[in-house]
Amino acid sequence: MRNLFISPKKLGVGAALMFGLLAFGGTAQAANPLELNFWLSGPRYDGRVPDCETALPTISSQFHEKEATFWNSPLEITGYDRIHETAFRPWQSDNIPRRYCAGDVMLSDGKKRSVHYSIIEDGGFAGFGKGVEWCVTGLDRNWAYNPSCRAARP
Repeated sequence: MRNLFISPKKLGVGAALMFGLLAFGGTAQAANPLELNFWLSGPRYDGRVPDCETALPTISSQFHEKEATFWNSPLEITGYDRIHETAFRPWQSDNIPRRYCAGDVMLSDGKKRSVHYSIIEDGGFAGFGKGVEWCVTGLDRNWAYNPSCRAARP
């Protein structure tokens, strides 16, 4: 069995000096008034989440980018139909505000599929702007929201 403890003779003078400074150094002090919550206001979720229709251009561009870049597919969203809200803040009010929406999309191959998405307050890059998470049923090829986009719903 391996010995996990090192004898003081093997530590050396430098390590003993470092241990002495840490063991007998000054005590920790409380934060001064400038350090208390200075620029740390935290998120203020006001529930200002845009309507369902505002996310459609974002979904179209991200869908085209995903299909072209990762799946080498020429598919694009050509139109939307029956866009409606399915839930708003479905859980406790202390959670991050989200608006869940659903609808139908027409693709460039002529097929009509359903889309489920959520708009998240301050869910954009680094917490700036709205964030949009979406799933087109039948085209969740990496199974991020499987089965049948259920994880993209409330």
